[in-house]
Amino acid sequence: MIITMRGKAIILLLTALVLVTGIQAQSDKADKQPNILIFYVDDLGWMDLGCQGSQFYETPAIDQLASEGIRFTNAYTAHPRCVPARYGVMTGKYPARGHVPGGQGMVPEDLTIAEALKEGGYTTFFTGKWHLLFKDKEGNMPEKQGFDVNVAGGAAGAPPTYWYPYRKGESTPSGRKGFKKTEIHGLEDGKEGEYITDRITDETVAFMQNHVKKKPDEPFFVFLSHYGVHTPFEAKPELVQKYRKKLKSEMTYDLPEYEKTITGDTKLRQDFPVYAAMIESIDQSMAKLNATLSELGIADNTIIIFTADNGGLSTRGNKRQLATSNYPLRYGKGWLYEGGIREAFIVKWPGQTAAGQVSDALVTGTDIFPTVLKMAGLKQRPQDHMDGLDVTSAIKGERFDRETPMFWHSPMGRPTSTGDRNSSAVRLGDYKLIDWYDEGTIELYNLKEDIGETNNLADQMPEKAGELHQLIIEWRKSIEAKILDPSKNKWMKKAKH
Repeated sequence: MIITMRGKAIILLLTALVLVTGIQAQSDKADKQPNILIFYVDDLGWMDLGCQGSQFYETPAIDQLASEGIRFTNAYTAHPRCVPARYGVMTGKYPARGHVPGGQGMVPEDLTIAEALKEGGYTTFFTGKWHLLFKDKEGNMPEKQGFDVNVAGGAAGAPPTYWYPYRKGESTPSGRKGFKKTEIHGLEDGKEGEYITDRITDETVAFMQNHVKKKPDEPFFVFLSHYGVHTPFEAKPELVQKYRKKLKSEMTYDLPEYEKTITGDTKLRQDFPVYAAMIESIDQSMAKLNATLSELGIADNTIIIFTADNGGLSTRGNKRQLATSNYPLRYGKGWLYEGGIREAFIVKWPGQTAAGQVSDALVTGTDIFPTVLKMAGLKQRPQDHMDGLDVTSAIKGERFDRETPMFWHSPMGRPTSTGDRNSSAVRLGDYKLIDWYDEGTIELYNLKEDIGETNNLADQMPEKAGELHQLIIEWRKSIEAKILDPSKNKWMKKAKH
């Protein structure tokens, strides 16, 4: 076949067009904002996952996520309780800065992660536990804080029951806007036998399917905030039976079931079949979401961030049922010991995280806001996420040295419930100091050498203790952190720091 000069020119032109088109397609793919999914669990202990070391609980889907992304072993929540921890994630601020707790709460002036992403072109979706309502309940609902869609998020900190219709004592819901803590609003069309962990997972799946169908070129931000594994302890009977058999046939323990604490007891064994079953339902949720992302063809452009709000319920000041053990960490929910604030933190960022990485970088809940902005290609907003750091370098497996201290302030202890007392804490490098300011005592630990916080170094290292204690005092003063007046049980207008 003879090809003329004109023919050669046409072939060269077509080849160039193909190359340019291919390069443009690759550029468009690279420039496309990723979808972002935050998978947030309630009251999940640091040791409650297989990949974290649990021998009793089974979490294959979450373990797979860790094997495909990066798992942080020095990750923290912003507070050892629900509402303040969620405030920290949503705003990128330490809860004490917003006086949470402290008589305030989320206000319209607090720009949320959802509002920032919505301004950046994202469709935003929330489902599950919100629990951030304050005085202006209408203005504090998710749909007024940046979420285009809100399913089942309102005042409730826990479902009255995990089974449909998710309320007790009434035939029809009375607080239909979600302002009542005694019912879950937005799931009225459920069916008998429906389990809330499954239902809000299905709502998330439906949102993603609908979004990809209608807006395939636009990114989405999903915040799936599970009510599990918070009380009440209710699980699928077949899973409970599975763990009862496992407990009887497979589990042996070297430690006693309980140990005395400062104010009560702490649980040292993971041996509660109902709680184990609740965790498996959470894992089933992760498996379903992963399958959906693959079916929709968007798994390679979806970032998944997995973490929880506070440590597992393992301590008590009364005789309440305890859920889990955080051992070797000390104590649990409510406390500023590691068991109350150290959390599982797993990130899968396709194309950016090498599979199966484990990092000891220091990260915390307030970091999620600025980090997600960076992932989305949006500008940082330091005037809003004032206490968070962009930790994308750590997520990519690069060296990340946190030079600034991390702070906690817990001024509303519950000695007769979870057993904890009022305190503040700071971590800088390997050292952590807890200030029991009501008692006028401090404790200093080297967490690299003593993860169980058994050896108080305050007397042995007075200079280090004094340095960190001064950091806490100055920080509380700078943010006007609130402290309860013990004689009146009211927030002090001018806190004693």
